[in-house]
Amino acid sequence: MSLIVTIIVGAIAGWLADLAFKSFSLSLVYQILLGIAGALVGHWLLDGELHTMLGLPDILSRIAEAFVGASVILLLVMLYRRYSKKA
Repeated sequence: MSLIVTIIVGAIAGWLADLAFKSFSLSLVYQILLGIAGALVGHWLLDGELHTMLGLPDILSRIAEAFVGASVILLLVMLYRRYSKKA
């Protein structure tokens, strides 16, 4: 996948994950970085098989994988923040 497509997919997935987790309110740069990291995590977790499982077009399956990965990252950050305050 080209760099521009990766950035666009990352931006969309990061923005969607930021909307899902309203407690963060990230800037656009952080949303893009979150989406790109989420794409790596989502691809690692789902092994690139979301396209086969759901029958989505390639770009939509990549956005969905990146969203899942970004959501996992944000969930881990939320858990870390919650438990580090208690300790």
